[in-house]
Amino acid sequence: MSRNVNVVVIGAGQAGLSAAYFLRRLGVEPETEFVVLDHAAGPGGAWQFRWPSLTLSTVNGVHDLPGLSFADAVGVDVDDVAAARVQASTAVPQYFATYEKQFELPVHRPVHTRVVCAREQRLRIETDAGTFTARGLINATGTWERPFIPRYPGAELFTGQQLHTKDYSSADQFAGRHVLVVGGGISAVQLLDEISRVTTTTWVTRRPPEFRDEPFTPEIGRAAVALVEDRVRRGLPPGSVVSVTGLPVTPAIRAARERGVLDRLPMFSEITATGVRWADGREQNVDVILWCTGFRSSLDHLAPLRLRGPGGGIEMTGRLATQVAADPRIHLVGYGPSSSTIGANRAGQAAARELTRYLASTA
Repeated sequence: MSRNVNVVVIGAGQAGLSAAYFLRRLGVEPETEFVVLDHAAGPGGAWQFRWPSLTLSTVNGVHDLPGLSFADAVGVDVDDVAAARVQASTAVPQYFATYEKQFELPVHRPVHTRVVCAREQRLRIETDAGTFTARGLINATGTWERPFIPRYPGAELFTGQQLHTKDYSSADQFAGRHVLVVGGGISAVQLLDEISRVTTTTWVTRRPPEFRDEPFTPEIGRAAVALVEDRVRRGLPPGSVVSVTGLPVTPAIRAARERGVLDRLPMFSEITATGVRWADGREQNVDVILWCTGFRSSLDHLAPLRLRGPGGGIEMTGRLATQVAADPRIHLVGYGPSSSTIGANRAGQAAARELTRYLASTA
């Protein structure tokens, strides 16, 4: 299959669907003028792959897509008592599926994008379903496909099991084993709490975690986004939002703190065959190392475009820093300041508006 369109959107998560919605609002015709390519077999973005114990009451924010509320589409409000029994991996894909159908978004799946190249005045998008050429690209591939595990001396010697957050299913899989949880983010604390209820755990982080007892205010959110936006506008890799916002203290976290689960240790210096060793020679035997160390932006398919600078980041511009400074035909949503679900909505709108305006000016 070979298709020529004006805009290709890669990814049908929160950011990709938001961009597609606003492209339609701006009069860009689906199928004939723009398409959405999604690698997953069904709707839901990364949500469909989250662990079963993650419910609507424990998830760190499910924000409405533009034009249709989550409660209206799914019939459950995230603030209701019933939300505690609803798996996020089921409810959010249901919401996305309803959204795609209601607004007749031209999502093609499963389509795996292999590479994007520049071909004179157009972009060539090579996929396992054929080749697409476009005048503009909105990339919304997120981070779920690129789990990050830092390299530590001795990792290859460890005889136990090493897993990433992406591999987590339930705490029961670790029963009877000592689990070392690595990472200071929200997912690390949530999984640490769950696992500690069924077995012995040890928690290590690079920096002392900062807990936020006060409510999360719009001012805190804006401060976090501003810092990340400043980094990408300077061509630096995006930083951690949690380092700015801190970890919210929920009832579950308070209970874990009282149980002594949150007695954090500094990062170890090396991995041994049976566990880990700190710089002072202290050792801890463990059966499992669970790396809750986050993800990196899934942008390998854009490598031929040479968008990255010397420091590994991509210099961004535009109203919400979605436009690639080196190539204004390309917008990255779900990258940097728009990596949160609420930021993805605004970024999708900005990218759709700025890209259509740019393409009109260069027609």
